[in-house]
Amino acid sequence: MASSFAPMTNTAIRIPQGQSFSISQNAPRKLKLVQNHINAVPMSASASELHNPLNKFMAGKSQREYKADESVYSQGDSANTVFYLQSGKVKLTVVSANGKEAVIAHLQAGSFFGETSLAGETSRSASVCTLEPCSIVRIDNTTMEVMLSCEPEFADLFRTYLLSRNIRLVADLVDHLFNSSEKRLARLLMLMANYGQEAEPTPLIAKISQETLAEMIGTTRSRISFFLNRFRDLGYIHYNCRGMQINATLANVILVD
Repeated sequence: MASSFAPMTNTAIRIPQGQSFSISQNAPRKLKLVQNHINAVPMSASASELHNPLNKFMAGKSQREYKADESVYSQGDSANTVFYLQSGKVKLTVVSANGKEAVIAHLQAGSFFGETSLAGETSRSASVCTLEPCSIVRIDNTTMEVMLSCEPEFADLFRTYLLSRNIRLVADLVDHLFNSSEKRLARLLMLMANYGQEAEPTPLIAKISQETLAEMIGTTRSRISFFLNRFRDLGYIHYNCRGMQINATLANVILVD
């Protein structure tokens, strides 16, 4: 894998059933309420924020452009590097001993992955593949440790990312334990569309299979199909040739008890 990389040159709220929810009015306040309910976390560092610290140390780093649906690494591979997703989106999956596969995360630009190698992981516990064309920076562990020791700005950004993702993982677990599969799906779709985050919403979600959505929230494809049809009939989502359009009114599903 390394040989294919090129060196780098440079609080609670209830909305009565049937009442609409619009982010266009009182946007900051309502966006914060959605954020509280879906437990979204701020976006991680942008590629521009990390540009300087990433380029101060040239040795031990490389960059590669990936096509969609291309493997970055596989479960069981040797783990001695950390990856930074400069652009695009990737999917993390795990396979159990009996061969059952589960999607554990979708990551977008500004995310790190593979960082458990810094904690002594010698083999990958998950597989990563691209969902769309990606630009990915690969940093070997030795270089990463030097950067964390010598670059306070980079270390702060990396620490913030890890803490934010930990908050998200806990929120995902609470969601899985206590919410219905319908609410879990609505929350996932709003997270994928950036609702509740500090960044501007991007309500168009690129085409994603019902099987993948089912794997991500722990239900069956038939249930996903039922809920998506219901969301569409209620006007919460729409489909077009580019994917699924998520409306802010989808928050009704997760805000109503």
